[in-house]
Amino acid sequence: MRLLVVEDDPDLNRQLVQALRDAGYVVDKATDGEEGHFLGDTEPYDGVILDLGLPVLDGVSVLEKWRRAGRKMPVLILTARDRWSDKVAGFDAGADDYVAKPFHMEEVLARVRALLRRSAGHATSELTCGPLALDTKSARVTVDGTAVKLTSLEFRLLSYLMHHKGKVVSRTELVEHLYDQDFDRDSNTIEVFVGRLRKKLGVDVLHTIRGMGYCISEPENAG
Repeated sequence: MRLLVVEDDPDLNRQLVQALRDAGYVVDKATDGEEGHFLGDTEPYDGVILDLGLPVLDGVSVLEKWRRAGRKMPVLILTARDRWSDKVAGFDAGADDYVAKPFHMEEVLARVRALLRRSAGHATSELTCGPLALDTKSARVTVDGTAVKLTSLEFRLLSYLMHHKGKVVSRTELVEHLYDQDFDRDSNTIEVFVGRLRKKLGVDVLHTIRGMGYCISEPENAG
């Protein structure tokens, strides 16, 4: 899952990016509203953490521009402002949730997980498909209750497909959501990781849809 952090405070920006990367996300960053708007308008993000008090272009304006352009990614706004009217302005501009500064990083991580779940239509932190279960809170993957050890990229790949269970996801889409902006992307490597992931899971839930992409769905012999 790929996220964008737009925060002008360099220390807080760095802390957010590091915490999110440690949690297994791919993260791009911006330090002003103009740069943040450009990235959010041109790159496919699964979610955005957006400060309201940004230089060049304020956060509310950034969000309004995204929504007018049809950008639907969930947005968590950050604000140091105490006035309720600022929070209302953020929600009216299209925000999905907010956190007031100062905040605990664990709260931000929990709210991001919830936003990503809800945007994909999931109600709980555990995503399941037949005997396969992925816990977004603990980053634990199990098959029939037995833990499966995955690399960070394998986990990101599985997590993205599990969040979009039942939908065919193209190789291009996977590349766009698994790697950050500066990564030398090659869609052919996805086939390698899918093969490794399928072998580690050992259960028939990860399907190749020839000429289209990949899909996580119930085992074909289920029921």
